[in-house]
Parts: sequence; C-alpha cells; structure tokens
Amino acid sequence: MNERLDHMSAPRGGNSGESSAALFAISVAAELAGMHAQTLRTYDRLGLVTPHRTSGGGRRYSQRDVELLREVQRLSQEEGVNLAGIKRIIELTNQVEALQSRVGELLDEVARLRQRRGELVPLPRSNALVVWKRRTQ
Repeated sequence: MNERLDHMSAPRGGNSGESSAALFAISVAAELAGMHAQTLRTYDRLGLVTPHRTSGGGRRYSQRDVELLREVQRLSQEEGVNLAGIKRIIELTNQVEALQSRVGELLDEVARLRQRRGELVPLPRSNALVVWKRRTQ
C-alpha cells in the first residue's frame, strides 16, 4: 500500500513543480477520478484532498490530486476503510515521508562531518589536569 501513498505528501504552495502541471476544474477531476463532484467537495471539506484554489475560490485539482482521489476511493471501497481512517493513513504517510526526508538530511550532515574529521588534528589522550588560575598583578 505504501507505493500507492507515495504521492500523497506533496506540500501545497511553494515550488513543488506542480505549478506548471495541468490543473483540472472540479468537474473534470471528478470524471477522471470516476466519482461525483460533490464527493470531491466532501473530501476537500474533510481534509482528505486539498486542491489548489483560484483567486475566486474555485477548486483546481492536479494530476496528483486525482491519483489521491482514486486511492481514497480504493481504500474506502476495496479495503473497507472509513474516511476517518483514510485521513489518518494519509497523515501518517506524510509524517513518515517527512521523517525519511529528515533522516536523509541528517545522513548528509554526518557524511559532511566525517569528511571534516580529516581536517582535525588528533590530540594524544592524557589524564593530565590543567588548573587555571587568574594572575594577580
């Protein structure tokens, strides 16, 4: 199921590459997803699929949104998952993907620090104690 959910986590807004992709009006997206436009409105209201908005407030669905709509429908009809469960699945999938991204960032940081370790001068281990005392003049 995770392969099918990989497309659920694209952040809205920003430069996710979707801005140049085709956006569909609600009627077209509903037809592409094989469901009624009112279902799309309900999913939007429930936070399952959040389409882009025009300046006038109209919904515009990306191809990614249409794929998500199909997956929501599959989970509901074939797997018997209720809408609250589907919403939780989406949230957890997004959370896992965000954590995987963070792990990747941390691994990059570890690799960078390991490269810099070669720049450090090793000091011999010692049990010596250095006491610092301010000089009085």
